[in-house]
Amino acid sequence: MIRRHELTDPEWELLAPLIPRAATGRPRVADRQVINGMVYKIRTGISWRDLPERYGPWKTVCTRFRRYALEGVFTRALQQIQAQADASGDIDWLVQLDSTIVRAHQHAAATGRKGGASGRTNRTITPSADPEEA
Repeated sequence: MIRRHELTDPEWELLAPLIPRAATGRPRVADRQVINGMVYKIRTGISWRDLPERYGPWKTVCTRFRRYALEGVFTRALQQIQAQADASGDIDWLVQLDSTIVRAHQHAAATGRKGGASGRTNRTITPSADPEEA
């Protein structure tokens, strides 16, 4: 049963060949189970320690996530999956910009009443400025 925050079968088929395999060591928790744990953690924002047990030990999921991130596994996987999708015409690279205007409230303008200057000036504060000089 695929749950809400888990990879579907087609998604896993794309990702599975791009996940590194360990040659030696202890018996591993299944890669799909661990990846689903990573996806669950990222999508829900919970802490690693609160990860449901169905994804395996939280420390295993956390350790593999960190290792894959440092080794660039996620970046390479994204690039390869994007290249495959682009080659098959599944990606539309049209980019649109939004030029929405957001108006500020009249009191946000730092002016005095009736549009006149309030006598206050806007100072630029820099991290290196000495507070005694200001």
